[in-house]
Amino acid sequence: MLESFYLIIFAMIMEFIDSALGMMYGTVLSPLLILMGYDVKAVVPSILISQSVGGFIASWRHHHLQNANFKAGTIDYKVSTTIIWFGVFACVIGVLISAKISPKILNTYIAVLVIVIAVLVLWDKTLIMTAKKLYALGFVSAFNKAMSGGGFGPLVAGGQLVFKDRCEKGAIGSTDFAEAPICLLSFFLWWLLNGLPPLTLMIPLCLGAVVGGFFGPMALSKIGSKTLLKKILGVLVLVQGFWILYKVWLR
Repeated sequence: MLESFYLIIFAMIMEFIDSALGMMYGTVLSPLLILMGYDVKAVVPSILISQSVGGFIASWRHHHLQNANFKAGTIDYKVSTTIIWFGVFACVIGVLISAKISPKILNTYIAVLVIVIAVLVLWDKTLIMTAKKLYALGFVSAFNKAMSGGGFGPLVAGGQLVFKDRCEKGAIGSTDFAEAPICLLSFFLWWLLNGLPPLTLMIPLCLGAVVGGFFGPMALSKIGSKTLLKKILGVLVLVQGFWILYKVWLR
């Protein structure tokens, strides 16, 4: 009972941060749960389904609080759906080969990519946003999410900030909007291949993610300075990149 309470609190805190700043749920919670003794084949699908639930709640809140606009035809809607549709292919590939590729190689690649994005954000370097760049961003981030349960937010939220004239709050909202269905699909694929994860792990994480996903967007709506928000995101993305390298090579 006490362990379930801790799981709810951990998921609530991580989803609050994730929905407020666009990252940290799976990247931090996944290794934490493994360190607590949970099997990785139970952790990854539990992370996926709980973040999907929290992400759908957060997306609705982002739209309601005007952090992002998900009406058809808006830039936030176009970015999200582009990442979703191309990310679907990456989910299938990621889950199917999850047992055949070296996690060390994949996560090292992701970490280096995340660090490069962080440097571009902090140096205020921008690129022209194109469909091909969004496709690549969606594929790599969704592939990593399906494989490990983490790594989506730093790439998608941070990657969008490299694009010229991309709104910081819209980038965070679009990340949650795109991540929710990608996580849901990845969860069902894991379920079909490996069975349902333990309910004692999955349900508390889902409960915590719902609460965090409700309140996180409210915190984002209170941040007034776009420059400050971009710098915060840049630093978080950089920390996440080095955190992934630490987990892979030094833990």
